[in-house]
Amino acid sequence: MGAVAAIIIRREKELVAHFRQAGAVSSATAQSLGALHVDDGTPLQRLRERAVIREGAPGTFYLDEPSWLALSHARRRLMLVMLVVVVVFGVAAALASRGSAAP
Repeated sequence: MGAVAAIIIRREKELVAHFRQAGAVSSATAQSLGALHVDDGTPLQRLRERAVIREGAPGTFYLDEPSWLALSHARRRLMLVMLVVVVVFGVAAALASRGSAAP
């Protein structure tokens, strides 16, 4: 599961970089998917659901940078929380095994 998530996140980052390079970073500079040479695949759909890629004029799309930054920060917080939980459970398991090994 972790490898799949890493691939999805990498593709999303590549798509965001592509929108930046194309200059599609506001509703005024929004471009069609054809002009951007982007297919309507999973990374685009995920970013549209999270309002990172938004529709400008009908049929044109752009990167909403503040939304991307908020999503990135939320992902980092989630990873930090998961790491803390793993460490806490690891320490608890180590302490429990030491306590049961005592004579």
